[in-house]
Amino acid sequence: MRKMKGLFKRGNVYWIAYRVNGKLRRETTGTMLQREAEYILTCRRKEVKEGKHPEVKKIRNCKVAELAQDYLVWTERQRVYKTKKIWVRQLVDAFGNLNVTDLNPKIIEQWQSERLKKNKPSTVNRLTTCLKHLVNKGVEWGMASEETLKCVRKVKLLEENNKRLRFLTVEECQTLIDYCTPHLKPIVTVALHTGMRRGEILGLRWDQVDLRHHFILLNMTKNGDRREIPINTTLEELFNSIPRGIESEYVFTAKEGKPYGEVKHSFQTALKKAGIQDFRFHDLRHTFASHLVMAGIDITSVKELLGHKSLTMTLRYAHLAPGHKRKAVNILDQLMRNDQSEKSVHNLFTVSESDPPTPSHKSLQDMVGDIGLEPMTPCL
Repeated sequence: MRKMKGLFKRGNVYWIAYRVNGKLRRETTGTMLQREAEYILTCRRKEVKEGKHPEVKKIRNCKVAELAQDYLVWTERQRVYKTKKIWVRQLVDAFGNLNVTDLNPKIIEQWQSERLKKNKPSTVNRLTTCLKHLVNKGVEWGMASEETLKCVRKVKLLEENNKRLRFLTVEECQTLIDYCTPHLKPIVTVALHTGMRRGEILGLRWDQVDLRHHFILLNMTKNGDRREIPINTTLEELFNSIPRGIESEYVFTAKEGKPYGEVKHSFQTALKKAGIQDFRFHDLRHTFASHLVMAGIDITSVKELLGHKSLTMTLRYAHLAPGHKRKAVNILDQLMRNDQSEKSVHNLFTVSESDPPTPSHKSLQDMVGDIGLEPMTPCL
């Protein structure tokens, strides 16, 4: 259905725009239905034409902390609620006492500069994006004006450098495992053999481990897609060696059958003993992918194993396999050589199997020459 002029959407809610005494006025209709929004817009225009001043619902001047409280209730439906809760708490610490209408690029950019002193650009960008979405929902709920949202949207995201690719050699992997504590060793082993994220490993349940069909099923991943990870021989032996307690559904458990909340301290201790520097738990995932690529596994298969949404993220490992380019041009060279050989053989058979060349027809003058031909005389 074609939208009426002066009708637009902010999120899922329709807004209307019309002029009163030459001044542009915008207001929310509070509805997600286009027909209802068009009816409200028609009524507003009729009121203006009749000289009436339409009563516009005013945006109440609320604090950022108040908007954030309502926003947190809304985010409970999201898969990233726990992370959003942490972000919103930090935003409230920075802007909670301000009115939503007080938010402007200067204040936000100054806050960005302060956060950069202790955080990476990517972290600051996640918080900035969350702030923008917070104000956007505030506009839908009538708790923030569109002018405030425009100001907040002017704040640009910082340039990120996500090209870090730290991975271990095979020898370093074995050394790290040797120095892991008994509870950490199977966790690190699973990370190196599956490329699973830390949260996926620590939250792994026995009903997700199918030893009969040799795969791990992850229903709720970071990007929201279901992922199946093959179980190799090493993992099969590892899972069979882990005792299954009836009191817990989790594979890796601490006291009272509860899953580990964090392994940061024990992991850092193992790294220190192994002499490995500048390495994080997430780099075990990079190690898994890097060794697959260096072993000649195609980049699409690596993407599926890692569970990347797009191939762009996986292409960061492509430079680890320069041999695949050489292999590609060698295949082309072989195809062209075979093609040339086939043509040579074809030409050979064509010449040998063809009829012998027929003599060209020459004129009598060419055959006899200038002296002529002596006439034959019958024998007596």
